[in-house]
Amino acid sequence: MPKLRGEAFWRETLRSAHYVVAPMVDQSELAWRLLSRRHGAQLCYTPMLHAQVFLRDANYRRENLYGEACPEDRPLIVQFCANDPEVFVQAALLAQDYCDAIDLNLGCPQMIAKRGHYGAFLQEEWDLLQRMILLANEKLSVPITCKIRVFPEIDKTVKYAQMLEKAGCQLLTVHGRTKEQKGPLAGVASWEHIQAVRKAVSIPVFANGNIQCLSDVEECIRKTGVHGVMSAEGNLHNPALFEGRNPLVWEMAEEYLEIVQKYPCPLSYVRAHLFKLWHHTLQVYQQLREELAKVKTLEGIVDVNRELKLRCQEEIANQKEGEKPKEGLPFFHWICQPYVRPGPKERCKENGASGTEKGVRGKRALEEEEDGNSELLSKNKQKKKLRNPNKSFDPSLKPKYAKCDQCGNPKGNKCVFNMCRGCCKKRAFKETADCPGHGLLFKTKYEKSLSWQSSQTVIQKAEISRRGAVAAGEAAALKEAGDS
Repeated sequence: MPKLRGEAFWRETLRSAHYVVAPMVDQSELAWRLLSRRHGAQLCYTPMLHAQVFLRDANYRRENLYGEACPEDRPLIVQFCANDPEVFVQAALLAQDYCDAIDLNLGCPQMIAKRGHYGAFLQEEWDLLQRMILLANEKLSVPITCKIRVFPEIDKTVKYAQMLEKAGCQLLTVHGRTKEQKGPLAGVASWEHIQAVRKAVSIPVFANGNIQCLSDVEECIRKTGVHGVMSAEGNLHNPALFEGRNPLVWEMAEEYLEIVQKYPCPLSYVRAHLFKLWHHTLQVYQQLREELAKVKTLEGIVDVNRELKLRCQEEIANQKEGEKPKEGLPFFHWICQPYVRPGPKERCKENGASGTEKGVRGKRALEEEEDGNSELLSKNKQKKKLRNPNKSFDPSLKPKYAKCDQCGNPKGNKCVFNMCRGCCKKRAFKETADCPGHGLLFKTKYEKSLSWQSSQTVIQKAEISRRGAVAAGEAAALKEAGDS
């Protein structure tokens, strides 16, 4: 069957989905997707998968997509981050039989995306993106979709979206923030940008940003005209967001833990989900927060969840009539509700004037340090400084590594091929060559093997000659004995 495109793809394959759970690194795994689908989600994305790792690592494929079949986990879109057309398409070909579409991540604004050169840090490379989408649209049996962030200028954002549509993108998710808007600097997403994109393209558009409750979903659809609305943070704090409910936290936590028993996932995922669900309660019961951080087993997490439930039920039993939620929350802390991320000023008020009181630092400060814009040191670097007072973390003093000609990783300083060890090993093996810089001696070993084989041949010939001489001597002796 020819693959469906545009509106037909959204209507028939995605079943006219309006409520969408976003692709979230290590957070939109199967167990969480199933919980979200039970409570109103109509379409889910996998966590962001690294195309190159997916292509080369069978375990990675099995853990993230090839696990136990689950028919109720559809429709499903698999998201990849990539910056190479061939790698992206080869990874997508391995995934296409397990999903309804392949999504290219062009929206991740995090430091890891900057280092890996993917996500939102590709949004200026239009030629590369066109080649990636054109090739995927040609080779894949399922549609190709994209998730993007906006530019500050609406006109440029619209041209960007039109370019992706022309290249073959069949559905576009627009996060109404720029790549600089993240963490404490996230601010409000621009629905004006999303509305402009929706009017300018003919393919379906999903909106992302500013979604904390069902009324936000409805308002976003009304104001922007999009086909559906995607939620990430809002969904993590309240999996029943798309039902328009604010259930008790322990109800969602217990249901999620039951699903995890059937569809296991790494313990770090489970712990992270409970930190989100119990976010407001863990501000009250700090000791249980520490226990949740340290626990090493799923049974231990279940025990912490049970203790949090008992504490909240005890608090409800002792509640005075007419008592209102504290800390300016719309509901009591044991009810699923949105978390509004504090801005830079609020973060400084919480942590002291400098924002570093008691060693508490925001993620943004760490990233500024990484970029060389701050003299602050992370706790890990402070420990290294204590062990070695002369150690410098000045980025300008860091050695600049030359890149591998093949993959872009740092190359070996003495590599004869100017490659990293992995690429060098492949080439040296293929060409039967040596690379002393990486300690690869394929040519030397091959020559030694030939030399050994040659010596063995000589030895065998000498042994045959010796045996022949012995046999001849024995025959002569027998003949002489017979004559006498």
